[in-house]
Amino acid sequence: MKEPFVILVNDRDRQTGIARKLEAHKKGLLHRAVSVFIVNPGGKWILQRRAFDKYHSKGLWTNTCCTHPVPGESNIGSAQRRLREEMGIECDLTELFTFTYMEKLDNDLTENELDHVFFGISGKDPVINSAEVEEWEAVSYEDLHSDVLKNPSDYTYWFKEIYEKVYLFISDLEKQADNGKI
Repeated sequence: MKEPFVILVNDRDRQTGIARKLEAHKKGLLHRAVSVFIVNPGGKWILQRRAFDKYHSKGLWTNTCCTHPVPGESNIGSAQRRLREEMGIECDLTELFTFTYMEKLDNDLTENELDHVFFGISGKDPVINSAEVEEWEAVSYEDLHSDVLKNPSDYTYWFKEIYEKVYLFISDLEKQADNGKI
């Protein structure tokens, strides 16, 4: 399989070019990404543990899935594709927010991403792609938050950066639904 291209962007998410994925991570080039958070109907967060042979952040716990849109692919299309490929889940997704982060990773790689964060609800248990995902679990936010505080090195950098913000967005969506606003 050929290495995919990623979409290089400026700080306003305007495309500035394309690059091979590994090149973008080796050079720390700002590129577009998506992160997906799925919660089951019982309110438990669906997390994955990244496969141990991933090229970075191997074996760490993180959100349901994440990826990079390929040239010509929409952000939502990319999020839906990767959710299906990694976790075998299909559901409606809502974009919550974007954020930019830069972090030095293992293997002399740098994440420099403008990340579009999506949320969805699914009652289906994941059917994992073992080439991408070591294992998964469904966990309450309270247990998750406690474990992140206790064992931060068990989680990916980007997940630790945004999981609390995702929780606030989800809580706000629930309040709006309860009030008949959505």
